[in-house]
Amino acid sequence: MSTSFIRRLAFVGLLLGVHAYHSRPKSEEHSPKHAASSSDLFEDDDQSTTLESIARLSAPAHVPIEQPQTSDTEILEHLLTRGYDHRVRPPGEDGTIHGGPVVVSVNMLLRSISKIDNVNMEYSVQLTFRESWVDKRLSFGVKGDAQPDFLILTAGQEIWMPDSFFQNEKQAYKHMIDKPNVLIRVHKDGTILYSVRISLVLSCPMHLQYYPMDVQQCFIDLASYAYTTKDIEYVWKEETPVQLKAGLSSSLPSFQLTNTSTTYCTSKTNTGSYSCLRTIIQLRRQFSYYLLQLYIPSCMLVIVSWVSFWIDRTAVPARVTLGVTTLLTMTTQSSGINAKLPPVAYIKAIDVWIGACMTFIFCALLEFAWVTYIANKQDANKRARTEREKAELPFLQNSHNDVWVPREVAEQEREVMTVRMNRRQTNSVWKWIKTKTEWNDKSKRADLISRVMFPVLFLTFNISYWTHYGQYGVAIST
Repeated sequence: MSTSFIRRLAFVGLLLGVHAYHSRPKSEEHSPKHAASSSDLFEDDDQSTTLESIARLSAPAHVPIEQPQTSDTEILEHLLTRGYDHRVRPPGEDGTIHGGPVVVSVNMLLRSISKIDNVNMEYSVQLTFRESWVDKRLSFGVKGDAQPDFLILTAGQEIWMPDSFFQNEKQAYKHMIDKPNVLIRVHKDGTILYSVRISLVLSCPMHLQYYPMDVQQCFIDLASYAYTTKDIEYVWKEETPVQLKAGLSSSLPSFQLTNTSTTYCTSKTNTGSYSCLRTIIQLRRQFSYYLLQLYIPSCMLVIVSWVSFWIDRTAVPARVTLGVTTLLTMTTQSSGINAKLPPVAYIKAIDVWIGACMTFIFCALLEFAWVTYIANKQDANKRARTEREKAELPFLQNSHNDVWVPREVAEQEREVMTVRMNRRQTNSVWKWIKTKTEWNDKSKRADLISRVMFPVLFLTFNISYWTHYGQYGVAIST
């Protein structure tokens, strides 16, 4: 009797399970748990039915709770799927495409400036670029309502954006680590904010006439590539259109950022007139590096070349080695400086300085050649006079070594000697100077004149050089 009772109880459980299967929600028809439950109904009849299997068959299946969509997602789907076309620019003020151009407000944050290349005339800049415009097709509320102030678009959600490009750009890329550094906000009144962090290599034509005391102006030109001024008009943000990261002005290794300004550079081509914005970056070259590495060493080389004026003219190896060494050193220094500069057709300030220093060193070497020439000529004249006197000596002597000189010649020689003695007595100071400096020696006289003339000329050159080129930086600053 117990066996029949158990069979009846199992039959009742089977009926309840079939009733629960037909009364379940439609969404559960393909659930894996339900498939597993229904498969349990058709297990082998050979297996014995237990209370545990009956309870498992009668247990209700788990139904996952569906998460409702957020309000932001619903708003974005509603805005982007109600006929919005991201290929068409926003309408004008009257609501039509002919109602005027789209006004795009621009501002940027300069994060870093680096790699200012004099040879290729380019520089690298990293900036946060921001654009703002109004697209009434994407407005979803008014001020003070319950809607969020703005929505943030994610990847894959396309809206119309200006086709901005940098006119003097050589290379550029967006930063993608850790996520793409791009922000697109849609405000409830239809105002769009686009912000992106980019790195650019920009062309910067440089004028090097006053190098290395020059001040360069580099540009960042922004314009629309396809839309003319009838469709897009770029304007600078009214307040602080260009911001600088803290410490940027003094962080450059060889330049100092002295000023940044903004202007407009609307251009006209064969295809129309295009709105353009320009950022002017004024960079002053740091002069301390060139003062320590070029100007002071070159001055020392010029002064060292003057040491040869105090070396005896007979020390030919010493004077030649000193002059040639200083000249070659100055040539090497000039080559190192010019290797960092482009080959330009005009004369630079550095060329004037190096040319003058090399001229002074070369003239000191030429002065030694002139001194040697005069000394050799004097020695030759002295030897010729000595030989001539020796040749005339036998004719002026008799057998008893008495000299026969005509009376008129002897009297003339006495008068000449008297005049010379009187002059020596009256000009005792000049006599002392001549004696100490050996002024009568023409070769040594050239060295004495050079000891005074070369420093005076070099000092005069320095005064005129720094007066002329030093005024350029002052004029730019004022």
